[in-house]
Amino acid sequence: MTTRPFMVILHRWFGLAAAVFLFIAGATGAVISWDHELDAWLNPQLFHAHSADQPSSGKAMPGLELANRVEAQDPRLRVTYVMTENEAGHTSTMMVEGRIDPATRQPYDLGFNQVAVDPASAEIQGRRMWGAISLSRENLLPFLYKLHYTMHLPAVGGIELGTWLMGIIGIVWTLDCFIALWLSFPNWRSWRKSFAFRWRQGGHKLNFDLHRSGGVWLWILLLVLAVTSVSMNLYQPVMRPIVQAFSTLTPDPFDSRKPVTPAQAAQAEPGVSRERVAQLASEDGRRRGWTAPVGGVFYSSAFGLYGVGFFEAGNDHGDIGLGNSWLYYDAADGHAAGAKIPGTGSAGDIFMQAQFPLHSGRILGLAGRILISLMGAAVAMLSVTGVVIWARKRRARLLAARHAADSLSAAGSRRRAVAE
Repeated sequence: MTTRPFMVILHRWFGLAAAVFLFIAGATGAVISWDHELDAWLNPQLFHAHSADQPSSGKAMPGLELANRVEAQDPRLRVTYVMTENEAGHTSTMMVEGRIDPATRQPYDLGFNQVAVDPASAEIQGRRMWGAISLSRENLLPFLYKLHYTMHLPAVGGIELGTWLMGIIGIVWTLDCFIALWLSFPNWRSWRKSFAFRWRQGGHKLNFDLHRSGGVWLWILLLVLAVTSVSMNLYQPVMRPIVQAFSTLTPDPFDSRKPVTPAQAAQAEPGVSRERVAQLASEDGRRRGWTAPVGGVFYSSAFGLYGVGFFEAGNDHGDIGLGNSWLYYDAADGHAAGAKIPGTGSAGDIFMQAQFPLHSGRILGLAGRILISLMGAAVAMLSVTGVVIWARKRRARLLAARHAADSLSAAGSRRRAVAE
């Protein structure tokens, strides 16, 4: 078999194997580029503070104080992420986990992992299980977000099957990007055809052009999405070792720590408070010459680490460039445990820092998010047109085989008639 037929077969089966997953990832990606805005529109009770409608309700409390009050209201839970300040009129959205139930020695099953708190009254306005398999208004956007990169497949034996599956799909997609580009230019004399769309002819010709020429026009962006999807899902086992082979990488603060079980994590109590860690981080930030304030604090009970992000209220997503700066502290005694500072470090460090901003489009701000939303729709379109091309060619092959079989049968009948 010559090279081109072999590549055609590879492209066909790579495409068919990935088509359903890429269609879902593309369609959901087009939506979750606007997850925060759509979530707030669907669920105002989770984002709009009741006190904003009552001028006499009092002044908004700092986020760290709100976290303490939430924990006091419900001793079963521990706040694992809180923003120090919130946009005016907005709730304080916190991530939570269950503490140990003395009766069972297992973490409490709270039934939720996210709460929305009124910053003036500390009232919990809403609760939900972020990422739950549910199409309810409260869960729709988190459901789509998690579907995008895990297909909601469960973990088995500590292995996140969905994350691995979509990471492998990303690897296949990356390889197929190069195969598709090679197939799109069978010879240089007719290279213009690979950029053209036969709009007026429609039908299968337009479908073919949408698949081939659409892929050529968007090739660089498709490759970026494919590579960054591998980074998002298989950061530690695949992407980090590959980049490490070409460039020194700063040790990740989580790399040297072995996570404990959920029961051990729920039972462990940090040796230093959120307030103390926020103070340490603020002092470190000033020494580094940073002007952005401490914007959020998270606690990883599984790794015994605090993380402190630096950003203004409302910019917790890191809406442009390489994102926000983070400092990490040991939860036992508060000593510095590492940092992630955008734009610093080796070439490999900066490459890794760029993966999420590139994949989400946030590296270019609003324009980038619009572009990624359009690219999500394009990925879904390329998946559909590819399957249509395959189905049409398969039907043609089956009809040709049936016609050949009918011809052989008719010829055989004629030979028997002559022999008789």
